[in-house]
Amino acid sequence: MKHDVADMKLAAGGKKRILWADNDMPVLRAIRDRFAKSKPLKGMKFAACLHVTAETANLMRTLKAGGADAVLCASNPLSTQDDVAASLTKDFGIPTFAVRGENRTTYYKHLHAALDHKPEITFDDGADLVNELHTKRKKDADRIIASMEETTTGVIRLRAMANEGKLNFPVIAVNDAKSKHLFDNRYGTGQSTVDGIIRATDYLLAGSNVVVAGYGWCGRGFAMRARGMGAIVIVTEVDPIKALEAAMDGFQVMPMSEAAKVGDLFVTLTGNKHVLRPEHFRRMKNRATVANSGHFDVEIDIPGLKKLAKKVNRSVRNHVDEYVMTKTKSLYLLGEGRLINLAAAEGHPACVMDMSFATQALQAEYVLKKAGKLSVAVHDVPLEIEEQICRLKLRTMSIGIDKLTPEQIEYLASSGEGT
Repeated sequence: MKHDVADMKLAAGGKKRILWADNDMPVLRAIRDRFAKSKPLKGMKFAACLHVTAETANLMRTLKAGGADAVLCASNPLSTQDDVAASLTKDFGIPTFAVRGENRTTYYKHLHAALDHKPEITFDDGADLVNELHTKRKKDADRIIASMEETTTGVIRLRAMANEGKLNFPVIAVNDAKSKHLFDNRYGTGQSTVDGIIRATDYLLAGSNVVVAGYGWCGRGFAMRARGMGAIVIVTEVDPIKALEAAMDGFQVMPMSEAAKVGDLFVTLTGNKHVLRPEHFRRMKNRATVANSGHFDVEIDIPGLKKLAKKVNRSVRNHVDEYVMTKTKSLYLLGEGRLINLAAAEGHPACVMDMSFATQALQAEYVLKKAGKLSVAVHDVPLEIEEQICRLKLRTMSIGIDKLTPEQIEYLASSGEGT
């Protein structure tokens, strides 16, 4: 396949969306301008398995400007913006394999189409591309210089592979960069999760009991935004440190077995499996609503929910399915249990994705410079790249910061001065 998109006639609208997002991505745009002059990625083949959104399109444009021969496929069947996919292919010459709502067979066909490009560098949102390179496409793994991973879920999978001795090439944990998780995960996920839920339900958060499963950076962000809109926020956790932090941040903390009885809205943001299970569904009250903002649709035990339900009414509202439990109780599942901010909305604001995708672009340049020198492991983003991105972002926001004086630098480097 040269490409596979829903409808090329949508390209004009997609181009407008891409260029609109680009206005809010000045750091990535500055990198693209430099790449266009220096061509640091010239002649290299890239394959990206990412959410096909306007923001991702601008990352792909940046890679191409740097000289890369790049293709893109979707990392989630419900996150593709069909107009963007069409425009990337038609207007920007970047072959794209993504159709919103594609089934599992098509999803994996698209993954393999991207790998047929014979990439030397890959980008992943959930580690599906890397997983294929370690299972069905092992021969193609030999040419991989490195891969970049953008999600918590994907990093968890990759660290497990590394610990088990199964990882075959270096991976950069872009998700773990401070310039990514402190901003993208917290502020991006926080706002876009609220956006997706409200678009799907027209729900009033004020006065509602909102249960947040997981107090990582995504959970923190959503809990903060929900409270800001007047919700009574309850946090569930398995990590005692994060649970204590949530309590000291002023949230109620309790086991899910207790929260299930009182919650009006439940949102999972853990990166783990079956956080909401049949024992919780049984305790939930009538019209309780459940949504997921983690990468994969396994956080909610949907087969378990379906087995409990007497009937399922699909699409009672866009992106809302009703699970009829008894004559007097129904539960509502949003976005088929897929990440709600992209299933029912447009994902993170371009402004915050600017930093995440700038990190991706600079990491691509970095791994090429380090080709053959990186160990087979999951690597952190170098601090100098993080600082470079944050300084660029501050500059675009017209924010200045102080510099250490020579005296301060000497003091921090010495041990002689005391009381």
